[in-house]
Amino acid sequence: MSDSNSRKPPIKGQLELGETRLKEPDRNYNRGGRSFYFFDFDDNIAFLTTPLILFHKETQEELSLTSGEWAIHHHTIGKQGPYSEYEVRFDDQSGTFRCFRDINLDDVARELNKKQPFVEDVLSALQLPDMQWKGPSWDCFYHATFNQRPVSVITARGHSADVIKEGIHEFVKAGYLPAVPNYLSLYAVSNKEVRKHLNDHELKLSTAELKQKAIRASVEKAIEVYGYSPHHRFGMSDDDPKNIQLVVEEMARLKSSYPEMSFFMIETHNGGFIKHEITQHGIRSQQFQDVVSQLDMFNATRRKP
Repeated sequence: MSDSNSRKPPIKGQLELGETRLKEPDRNYNRGGRSFYFFDFDDNIAFLTTPLILFHKETQEELSLTSGEWAIHHHTIGKQGPYSEYEVRFDDQSGTFRCFRDINLDDVARELNKKQPFVEDVLSALQLPDMQWKGPSWDCFYHATFNQRPVSVITARGHSADVIKEGIHEFVKAGYLPAVPNYLSLYAVSNKEVRKHLNDHELKLSTAELKQKAIRASVEKAIEVYGYSPHHRFGMSDDDPKNIQLVVEEMARLKSSYPEMSFFMIETHNGGFIKHEITQHGIRSQQFQDVVSQLDMFNATRRKP
């Protein structure tokens, strides 16, 4: 059982620049447009050690995978490859994704400062040097938070929105984020209530399909909250190839519905950075040379701090 009072201070690497950098004006703000940043969490904003559990078909032996291993192999589990003899189980309390779900905390557990698994995993990551847990989109997430751009977190996890926010707030408390993000929406798409909200009442849609729906819902929420503008710009960063494919497809449909708005997909698979801009004539892709250039997700040129 954990005790946050006994945790060591976070081990920081490169200092954050929040006190010295200048806030950057939103590119199209004066024309009524806003830039909206959508982020996957795991292996994108941050690397956590949350395990996924496979079960041997015959012996019932459990095998833990990292989220990175899952992203590579989950389409072939039980069929072929290194995990052909294993299976996925879907019970929220005892199955493959049990560590990606909330647990019931009674009053005694709360008094003992027991926290939800997601929060505990964030706190555990913060005990490591930041270079070990910062994901490929961390700098972009920091940039969006620092400048209070509207942010949506769209994750395959199944936690409640409050728990995701609580976990992200630990980055604020530890000094890695300068403020609480300006949340536009938060979709943990494996959460059963979220799935129903996204009209997956029979719980049959895949994670990638649910992310498609969450992206569309977030775009519609942006228009509802900030008003319609042809100068709005939307970007989503994700590391899972299947998710990326369907996100691009959904953004192409959104581009058809809102042709004057701009839509971008940032692909962070295997640590790379590829920006896909969805246009009315197809997709324009650009390979990034370094992490910092991801901050140009919405801007052709960017004022330096």
